[in-house]
Amino acid sequence: MAALEITDIKIRKFYSEGRLRALISVTFNDALAVHDMKVIEGPERYFVAMPSRREPTGTYRDVVHPINEGTRKSIEAAVLAAYEKELADWQARAQEAEDTDESDAGTME
Repeated sequence: MAALEITDIKIRKFYSEGRLRALISVTFNDALAVHDMKVIEGPERYFVAMPSRREPTGTYRDVVHPINEGTRKSIEAAVLAAYEKELADWQARAQEAEDTDESDAGTME
C-alpha cells in the first residue's frame, strides 16, 4: 500500500465570527479529495475537525477520519500551516488595499 501523502490543501472559506475559522479541502496522493474539514478555534489552540454529519439524535458523527494518532497529527499540522499561511497572505493583501486606498484618497484633495 502506498503511503498517504497530502498533495494539495485549499482554503475554501474564512470565517471571523464564532469558533469556525475556515473550511478546507485536502487532496491525498493526487487521487482522493476530502472536503469540509474545519479549522476550529479551541480554548487553547486551533484544531482540525473532520467532515461530519448530524445524526437523528442530534449528535455529530465523522464521515471520514484518521485511524491513528500519527496520521491525525500530520494532517492537522499540514492543514494548520496552510491555514496560517493563507490567512497571513490574505491579511497582507487587505492591508495593501487599505494602504492604497489611503494614498489614493490623499491625492484627490
